[in-house]
Amino acid sequence: MVCCLEMTSKRKLIGRLVPCRCFRGEEEIVSVLDYSHCGLQQVPKEVFNFERTLEELYLDANQIEELPKQLFNCQALRKLSIPDNDLSSLPTSIASLVNLRELDISKNGIQDFPENIKCCKCLTIIEASVNPVSKLPDGFTQLLNLTQLYLNDAFLEFLPANFGRLVKLRILELRENHLKTLPKSMHKLTQLERLDLGNNEFSELPEVLEQIQNLKELWMDNNSLQVLPGSIGKLKQLVYLDVSKNRIETVDLDISGCEGLEDLLLSSNMLQQLPDSIGLLKRLTTLKVDDNQLTILPNAIG
Repeated sequence: MVCCLEMTSKRKLIGRLVPCRCFRGEEEIVSVLDYSHCGLQQVPKEVFNFERTLEELYLDANQIEELPKQLFNCQALRKLSIPDNDLSSLPTSIASLVNLRELDISKNGIQDFPENIKCCKCLTIIEASVNPVSKLPDGFTQLLNLTQLYLNDAFLEFLPANFGRLVKLRILELRENHLKTLPKSMHKLTQLERLDLGNNEFSELPEVLEQIQNLKELWMDNNSLQVLPGSIGKLKQLVYLDVSKNRIETVDLDISGCEGLEDLLLSSNMLQQLPDSIGLLKRLTTLKVDDNQLTILPNAIG
């Protein structure tokens, strides 16, 4: 049961949300608490009064440095939102949150995930962008219900070899990292629809991409690609492709396989010509080729 919320005077509680309280017998039921933007330095103690019923807890944009052990007694918790705080670590006690489905720890100072996060088997969404995470533990690949993973602006240099175990992933964002390759096991991500690898260190398009057949959106901008290979044509579901701000000199592309492409971004490369096959992109609505070395466009573009 989701409780109602009302705002008290800002002068009294700095915008803290106070729940209207419901009762089941003699038990007080509160399932949602929101303490966002309250200037807190620690998790309020009254949260622990509802450890049996609390399902959603929002602590966004505070100054919390540590999560107390008692918080992880809230085993009914389904969503924990603590972005934009001062956390430096994620406690191993998180393994107790066996019903957790959504976790937002973005914009903190967290350097790694504990191995036993694998116990949070119900997790479907993890937002951990803007943290100095350098690697993912093997236990992370046991979160088999993950559908969305956001790890933009971290320090990742590689993904675990068995990353392909996360077969339910639909959205994977890894922008602004130090990735140079992708594990071969990623060919198992048959449900992946959106992949953002922009602003990494790829010098060539990873071969495993051509096997992710349901991919619809692909960002590879701000890398060091020199060729857009013909293998991209195997992505028959592709609708959006951004390879701008690379060093691409050649589009070695049988585009006929990407006939559903609607947006093709090739800006800021070293292109001298475009292939005639670009005329096969009947659904194309956006074509960006500015800041290249083109002197002529193919007749087929008409």
